[in-house]
Amino acid sequence: MSSRERILGRVRRALSDVSGEDAPIERTYLREHGDRTVEETVELLAENLADYRAIVHRCTTADLPATLAGMLAARGAKTVLVPPGLDPSWLTEAGADQVRDRAGSTPHELDRIDSVVTACAVAIAETGTIVLDGSPDQGRRRITLVPDHHICVVRVPDQVVSSVPQGLERLDPVRPLTWISGPSATSDIELDRVEGVHGPRTLEVVLVADQASAEVNS
Repeated sequence: MSSRERILGRVRRALSDVSGEDAPIERTYLREHGDRTVEETVELLAENLADYRAIVHRCTTADLPATLAGMLAARGAKTVLVPPGLDPSWLTEAGADQVRDRAGSTPHELDRIDSVVTACAVAIAETGTIVLDGSPDQGRRRITLVPDHHICVVRVPDQVVSSVPQGLERLDPVRPLTWISGPSATSDIELDRVEGVHGPRTLEVVLVADQASAEVNS
């Protein structure tokens, strides 16, 4: 039993003899909003990612190396930071120098990196959120917060869920989770938006499917 369940159990026992308007209200929550197919869920993810000003691309697994190479070239990236467990085939066609993440890398060294490429733990369609959990193909949290350009690869449909509750079921709460909804941004009291305050200014998400019919959208 979790701490939350123990606390709620004590509250229920304390209120067990309360009736009428003061009685506790049992709340139930929807696990997802609406009944969507897998394809509709992926489309919702793409729509919400774009709404958060992320740049969304689509490709097949076979086309992923060429897609990543084209994205890095379009960005003019001369260096790309690579997590230790990233699939080496992903960057076989990239012209940028690959920089391996080191424990001793300083923030200034990371700030000089042009781009970083990672995988993800899960993507949540309803909120347009990408979650990283520090796995070897995602690397440590700081490598996706300091460089100015982050490319995140999402495997479709395996890593896509509809809702936050479904996403939480796939995550280990003891891992260093990073929840990303679009590029880093903040607004002041006058609603002037500033990007790149506490993370990359540019987030590009690649939705990778095995189906040969998948299209590449840049």
